[in-house]
Amino acid sequence: MLAAMGVLCLAPAGAAAAPRDTSATNAYLVAADTELRASIASMHTNVQASIDTLNGQYAAECPGAGAGAPENGQQNPITLELAGAGWATSFRSDARITQVFVRAVEPLRWSDARITRDLAGYVSSMKELSELPLPDLCADIRSWSASGFETIPAATVQFDRRIEAIHGEPPPPSLLARYEEPAQQILAARVAKLESTLGALETTREQTWGDMLLETLGLPQ
Repeated sequence: MLAAMGVLCLAPAGAAAAPRDTSATNAYLVAADTELRASIASMHTNVQASIDTLNGQYAAECPGAGAGAPENGQQNPITLELAGAGWATSFRSDARITQVFVRAVEPLRWSDARITRDLAGYVSSMKELSELPLPDLCADIRSWSASGFETIPAATVQFDRRIEAIHGEPPPPSLLARYEEPAQQILAARVAKLESTLGALETTREQTWGDMLLETLGLPQ
């Protein structure tokens, strides 16, 4: 899912812009527009249903497993693992949306290698998130509880490191703007609004889902 990138710079395309650059920019913006619209719709349907299923799984397998956990930074690795479980579930439910976007933009190339490089890194991060395995959170919380909440399970540490190693941002709008003709400028502005909408929706939904899962697992909120 595309993260909010702020307001796009709508500078006019350079007169010397190569056809490949304007074509790649148009293809990227079209793919982004399609991906964002699908992702926003999915947040209310597929993703919501998947998170509800995950919560039901925890409610059946290990309700209140984290009861008694300290209300301080010691639970942060477990909390990150829980967040990662939510992300893995979300991206898995949106796998088709991600696949369509990746297929559309992965072949794109610009004369400015920075754009190509940034997009490659972003695509790589989306693939990694889509392939992120669901951690055995119930087993990890039980293990943590059995240690008197003193020892974070090795599986938790390993999973958290994998999450923290995933980095990727879309190409900077200011670089793409150089290759936008009037039609692409309009599309870019629409993409920016969709990114803002999705970013705000992700923030509110992830907070709601996080609180729900924490309550089910008996972890401090």
